[in-house]
Amino acid sequence: MTADDSYGRLDDDDYPAYTMGRAAEMLGTTQGFLRAIGEARLITPLRSAGGHRRYSRYQLHIAARARELVDQGTPIEAACRIVILEDQLEEAQRINAEHCRAAESANPTAAP
Repeated sequence: MTADDSYGRLDDDDYPAYTMGRAAEMLGTTQGFLRAIGEARLITPLRSAGGHRRYSRYQLHIAARARELVDQGTPIEAACRIVILEDQLEEAQRINAEHCRAAESANPTAAP
């Protein structure tokens, strides 16, 4: 691996760069919360060679949203389900927008 490859990971939202302790600290939560959302299958952290959980920025974003819902009184299982549905909706909207752009570029004279 070259130095350029290592620096490229700094911009990779999916690279598991954060330990459980650091992730909990960044989110202002406990390691137990991270374990709980893992058990609820909201996020699945990768494991280091030593078996320690490692979290990506994307996973921390998801965990932060779940934490917001739990802080508002939502049970953790329900919060995890809500976050999953929000993520699925966002992906579906992104795909729909791509299809609309492709259709418009294929037929630019058609009225909407």
